[in-house]
Amino acid sequence: MKIKIIIITVIVFMAFVAGAGFALFRDIPSIKDFDKVKMPQGTKVYAEDGRLIGEFKIQKGIYIPFKQIPKYLVDAVVATEDSRFWKHKGIDYIGIGRAVVTDILHMSLKEGGSTITQQLAKIMFLTPEKTLSRKIKEAYLAMKIEKELSKEKILELYLNNIYFGHGAYGVEMASRIYFGKSVHQITLPEAALLAGLIRAPNIYSPYNDLVKAKQRQEVVLERMESEELITPNERKRSFAQPIHLSSLRISTENYNYFLEYVRKQLEENFDIEKIYKGNLKVYTTLDPQAQISAQRALQEGLRDIDKRIGWRGPVGKVSIKKEEKEEEKIAFYPSQGDIARGIVLSVSNNQAIIKARGLKGRLLITDALWASRVIDQSGKVKVIKNFKLTDILQPGDLIMVKIKTVGKEILFSLEQDTEIEGAIVALEPQTGYIRAMVGGYSFQKGEFNRAVYAKRQPGSAFKPFVYAAAIEKGFTPDSTIPDEPISYRTGLKEWSPSNYDGEFWGEISLRTALAYSRNVPTVKLAEMVGVNFIIELAKRAGIKSEMPSDLTIALGSVSLSPLELTSAYAVFANGGKKIKPIAIKYVTDGSGKILVRNEPEVEDVLAAQVAYTITNMLMDVISYGTGTRANIGRPVAGKTGTSNDFKDAWFIGYTPQLVSGVWVGYDDMRKSLAHGEAGGRVSAPIWAQFMKEALAKKEVQDFINPDTIQKPSETNESDESLKTPSSTGVDSIMPK
Repeated sequence: MKIKIIIITVIVFMAFVAGAGFALFRDIPSIKDFDKVKMPQGTKVYAEDGRLIGEFKIQKGIYIPFKQIPKYLVDAVVATEDSRFWKHKGIDYIGIGRAVVTDILHMSLKEGGSTITQQLAKIMFLTPEKTLSRKIKEAYLAMKIEKELSKEKILELYLNNIYFGHGAYGVEMASRIYFGKSVHQITLPEAALLAGLIRAPNIYSPYNDLVKAKQRQEVVLERMESEELITPNERKRSFAQPIHLSSLRISTENYNYFLEYVRKQLEENFDIEKIYKGNLKVYTTLDPQAQISAQRALQEGLRDIDKRIGWRGPVGKVSIKKEEKEEEKIAFYPSQGDIARGIVLSVSNNQAIIKARGLKGRLLITDALWASRVIDQSGKVKVIKNFKLTDILQPGDLIMVKIKTVGKEILFSLEQDTEIEGAIVALEPQTGYIRAMVGGYSFQKGEFNRAVYAKRQPGSAFKPFVYAAAIEKGFTPDSTIPDEPISYRTGLKEWSPSNYDGEFWGEISLRTALAYSRNVPTVKLAEMVGVNFIIELAKRAGIKSEMPSDLTIALGSVSLSPLELTSAYAVFANGGKKIKPIAIKYVTDGSGKILVRNEPEVEDVLAAQVAYTITNMLMDVISYGTGTRANIGRPVAGKTGTSNDFKDAWFIGYTPQLVSGVWVGYDDMRKSLAHGEAGGRVSAPIWAQFMKEALAKKEVQDFINPDTIQKPSETNESDESLKTPSSTGVDSIMPK
């Protein structure tokens, strides 16, 4: 009887173990002939000129064969990550034991026991979760990989897939990002730095912390020496050599907002499997040069606005002696315009000595005057009189600086990380082709695409639709309307719209009212035209967002995205024809067969003469109205916009070839940019910089009057019907 019980118990236990093993290993992938199987081809995305701008694929990075990877880089990685790699069969029991002893001695997890093969198993087949079942699967897979693949193939796969930080997957991409060259060109000291990143890229990145990067490089070189892969003299020489880093430019992410927009559109036509493994080719409408110009204009503009609002103080504090000693052998290959974190070594009233990425230079007071306007922790602004650099800086302060000049002497200018956000979108008005799209200051800071998804109040940038409705109803630019106090009662509430300057100009023309963005006449005009008619016209122009059915619509109380509002403005630029925004021209499979094609969709929604009349009036906005900062030396039309309390600043404008929109504000809708930071001052300069660059190689074109009727001369208008800049003196009181 006892024997039967024992036998049954053993059988049950074996069945349990077998069941548990089956449950644990049933989803283990097969790696048979893995070295012969090519990774699935993802989707390649091309710009208008055929330039490759991005890929959607499972494997990231740039794959290169093992033979092209320098031996000292392989040695550095093996010595650091898995010194017994060439000896073990996937699991290094001696290494595990050593790691356990080290962890016990330090009373913490100081050292890992995973081999390179185990790490490859994790990054290729498993999730990063830290569980016992995952570690068991990892070990099992590592042994299978060792049986199926050669050591060289394992290293090739590992070095092409491991993450090195800053978006770099694999040694080739890492070498390009950190050193600006291909991996086969790197030196031994550079190889040691790359190998040191694998353990913790964010901690040891030289862009994040030069000192820790140098310390980690030393550890790698010491391990290479202990493994007799380099001589003691080679270790000393390598450590003594300065690190020459490439410029880490944000331009590497120039296309990311647009690419994410394209990816979401692809998901409407294809499943995820097809997008990431289907070898698709996507041909888009993006103009690469316009995109780069948009990114640069937005970033520079946001930094200027942020500095104008005020200085928020240093980002941290360090010990100068420690930093100086540990940064002695670190150098950075500088490019004019680069922004980096710097240490204040010394400071006097008129200049400070700064060290940034190994470069020592001067910060003159003339390049920091904006910081005399200081924002304290409560958000209050204090203006320092008789400003000196010692008022804001002390030795040991960590600050952001821009490399102003490069040569015999390095000069810096004071910067700070911007808290303000913005967006730019540009389209071709005849086709709807999206030529540029930037959804924020930096895709690395946040992937939210404000150009598409940020719904913000446009303020006066909505007014052209009110005036277009009036023109359709029979008004003309010379029609007059009173600019005088008005009030409207809705229930128990009373609404009394006011003008920006708090004044009233009496009887003025529609042209003047729009050029100077007068609120009261616009509300009065909306009352005369009818709110429902204005909403109907805006919908015809392509605005799909819900609009309030009251007179506040005249002042832009609707919430719109930059893409939606800019696309609607294209109706005026395109002679009354509405276009649908297009990002993807067509998509092909691997054989070249077209799977999706998007043709321009054009619809007549406004009489050509009405569109031209509004364009003609919007040209005056830039000639002498609220948008003078958008003057780019060629015929342009546009409109400024500012929401209540200066929370949103807009400028939407166009030429016959291109329509673009700029929005600036805080993501927190409760925060104001600051009093006076209106669309004409904030967004118009950004728009102007972008448009100048985007149109630099295009011929100057004028807007064509469909009826060849010349604009009425302002000199023929009476003083009562039109107040010009010279007769009203409004130049000094209007927001720019």
